[in-house]
Amino acid sequence: MIHEVDEGIRRLLVAGGVPGDRGDLAFEAPTTDWSARRNAPTVNVFLYDIREDLTRRNAGATEVHDEDGVLVGWRGPARWFDLSYLVTAWTNRPQDEHRLLSEALACLVRAERLAPRFLTGSLAELGLAVGMQVAGPAPEGRAAPDVWSALGGELKPAITLKITAPLAGEWTPTGPPVTEGMVLRTADGATLVSTPPPDARRLRYEGPTTAEGEGFAVARPRPLPGGRRRRGEPIR
Repeated sequence: MIHEVDEGIRRLLVAGGVPGDRGDLAFEAPTTDWSARRNAPTVNVFLYDIREDLTRRNAGATEVHDEDGVLVGWRGPARWFDLSYLVTAWTNRPQDEHRLLSEALACLVRAERLAPRFLTGSLAELGLAVGMQVAGPAPEGRAAPDVWSALGGELKPAITLKITAPLAGEWTPTGPPVTEGMVLRTADGATLVSTPPPDARRLRYEGPTTAEGEGFAVARPRPLPGGRRRRGEPIR
């Protein structure tokens, strides 16, 4: 799911013309070594924190049906996570950095969620809204100065971006359709064998089946009711 959120952000920025034809868009950690290797104007989107939104945790699986309405499996409840990013601009002049960062900010604040056309993989399959919070209050946990200290670089102006995305629950497919009846037999202390004896009783199911034998659901001719007798007459 994390890489799908990255791809959604990339598509959003590229669709908004950020960073442009002559710039790069990176998701690497903006360390000192990385900045030294940079050779073009760059917008960096760095994921630095992942936390579950416990208020949205649910229980219970959901049935999933195909286009014909046939049950194909069960999907466990999605779990929601807040992914926190720092969006920074990297050029040779502060003025250019601020202009590029302003373009990124204008692109990100246009919507409060990632549009469906930007979603891929499990995010697209789930069909759930992927929320965005741009330049909001400082998130709990790591603060921006602490992140820059950990990266070994100097503090830079950055846009905080929080994406709230679902992680798909466990998938449990249905079993194959029943094609044979269930055999009932008794064993007088003997070991059961895999091949049923000829006199075994086999349960029959409605619908497609390859079961054979004297099944309980086998259609049998019903005997016609006997003639009525008057009270007091002997039973024939």
